[in-house]
Amino acid sequence: MLRTDTAVYAVRLSADRRWAELDTWGPYGAEDGPPPLGRPRRTHFITPADAAPAEYLPYGMRPFGGADLVVRRPGGERGVWWTFDRATADGDRALRLEFTDDHLGLRVALRYETVPGTDVLLRWAELTCTGPEELRLERLDSAAISVPVTTGARLTHLTGQWSQEFQRAQLDLTRGRFEIGATQGVPGHAYAPWLAVQDAAEPDEGPTPTYGIALEWPGNWHITADAEPGGFVRVRAGRLPHEESIALAPGATISTPRLACAFSPEGLDGLTRVWHTYERRLAGERLHRTRKVLYNSWEATGFDVSADAQLELAALAAGMGAELFVVDDGWFRGRQDETGGLGDWQPDPAGFPEGFDTFVEKVRATGMDFGLWVEPEAVSPASALHAEHPDWVYRIDGRPATLVREQLLLDLGRTDVQEFVLATLDRLLDEHAVDYLKWDMNRPPTERGRPDGGPVDSQDLDADHVAGYLRVLDHLRARHPHVTVEGCAGGGGRIEHATLARTDVVWPSDNTAPLDRLAVQYGYLHAHAPHTMSSWVTDAPGVFAPRPRSLAFRFVLAAAGVLGVGADIRAWTPGQRAEAADWIARYKDVRDVIHHGTARLLNGPGDPACGVQYEEQGGGRVVVTAWSTGRLDGAPLVPGRPARLRLRGLDPAARYTDTADSTVYSGAHLLHSGLPFGWTGRYDADLVVLARQHTAPGPGPH
Repeated sequence: MLRTDTAVYAVRLSADRRWAELDTWGPYGAEDGPPPLGRPRRTHFITPADAAPAEYLPYGMRPFGGADLVVRRPGGERGVWWTFDRATADGDRALRLEFTDDHLGLRVALRYETVPGTDVLLRWAELTCTGPEELRLERLDSAAISVPVTTGARLTHLTGQWSQEFQRAQLDLTRGRFEIGATQGVPGHAYAPWLAVQDAAEPDEGPTPTYGIALEWPGNWHITADAEPGGFVRVRAGRLPHEESIALAPGATISTPRLACAFSPEGLDGLTRVWHTYERRLAGERLHRTRKVLYNSWEATGFDVSADAQLELAALAAGMGAELFVVDDGWFRGRQDETGGLGDWQPDPAGFPEGFDTFVEKVRATGMDFGLWVEPEAVSPASALHAEHPDWVYRIDGRPATLVREQLLLDLGRTDVQEFVLATLDRLLDEHAVDYLKWDMNRPPTERGRPDGGPVDSQDLDADHVAGYLRVLDHLRARHPHVTVEGCAGGGGRIEHATLARTDVVWPSDNTAPLDRLAVQYGYLHAHAPHTMSSWVTDAPGVFAPRPRSLAFRFVLAAAGVLGVGADIRAWTPGQRAEAADWIARYKDVRDVIHHGTARLLNGPGDPACGVQYEEQGGGRVVVTAWSTGRLDGAPLVPGRPARLRLRGLDPAARYTDTADSTVYSGAHLLHSGLPFGWTGRYDADLVVLARQHTAPGPGPH
């Protein structure tokens, strides 16, 4: 019996003690009664293990229904037939179940651990070779979860492509299999390693039991859902071996990535809040670090980085209220365009004739912190680094190398490459007054080989790269704790819990166009917390939805997470810069509520009005970011009515005052009728702050 903040996860052994299976997963008390998944009394043409709501089973015992673990001896047959060994529990907070196959020489420990203060349970497996022969792991999932359904499951997932990440999608799975994943060495832009599962017979919002999983792994991965014959959907997830299998040497142990399993009885919106709470726990003490308003110079100057132009931008940004100035790509030697410079991380003296430190001091004299863009895993073929260490890149001898964005990828799984990256970042952060580091990655591995790394079938390049990446991030956190780290991979290509636990913010997409970005952020906030979501105001036109939107729309949109500005503000009029200064001041006043409050998504980008509601702890203030996305109401030519956003979770008896115009609403009015917005062609977004006043009088004679 494992207990999270408000839920119970009950596990039992099968009647013959051959496997573990889910008894109940739901609110406290749900374990009192017959298990909703039941147990098959008889099976035809499948095995009992194939029909069971098993927590984790190998091929051999579950040969038809989709195994979570596939193991073989080199040259031998696939299959594990284990027996239960022991169970070790730490109260209702942790559980370890051990199974052994002495004939094969394998011990598997299924691990469970709750996360205090959340409704998240972590699951993973530990695989140990106990025999004298090496084993080959062809599949090593982290866990499987089983969800009871009546007429099929509704699966909500996040899909897209570069510049269109985190698009929320849904499908009903009545029979068959659904699978998403990536083999790009990162989670990728096409799918996020996240899934929500509901009974398709129930609505997706409201009091609907909702189950979610998210894989903590910044490498290759998969999530697979199978509609099982017995009236449930079984979902399994894990990493994918780069080559067909992974070697497990005698005496060695491999741990799978952790799978975070979340439950909410309040639909998708409730599940969103579970994930937000969990990611605040991941941030630890860094959660309370102020996410400063940044200005990034990329869209203003591109690769043409010079001290004079950067300082002109810095003065304007500081005047608008920005607190951090970040110089993006183009600040280092040989970086006049995409073809050079990566790997040679020295400031370009041509761009900073008075010296780089003098430039940094002048930026800081404006009152802003200073930040830099880096791409530590990348190297340009024309760089000095590549000339000196051509063996450091992924490559296959005798095969041509593919350039992506005119660059190659360093093999960060190599210890010598890790040491180079660590020394490079230490030098930049020790020698220069840098407060912020934007870590980018603009290409996946293609010819992924390591010719001097021993036999190919003994290499685990995907896991090696992940380990190197996490080692560098852990080093940054320990060695440079004052530095704020932003994670980016061509936009949202590497966003998952291992990265979020080690960075302060991430970049969800390179697309900053207003309506496009709204769809990205709407999906992102289903899975991830506002304090992690870096968002800029730019002048970018739409890629997929090019309808023009106001500067206010762009600022309110960026204010829904961690506000930044990336436009060429030299081209803005004084009036635009004054409007920007006003929005930045308004954001600073409420950013603690946005980053730490309870967030609720209101409607979606396809509705005439959509928004995000943030409620301060204790309910003193409610902040609503709202946008017009559809047609106007026709006023004044026809009797139109304002669009309304029904708020959620408020005290119906309380009174709330709009701090901008002093309008007073009861909580009941905001919940039932909604907050009105009289959209026009110019008024297409707003940031509303409602201050809770006092309890309204009860019903009675007037």
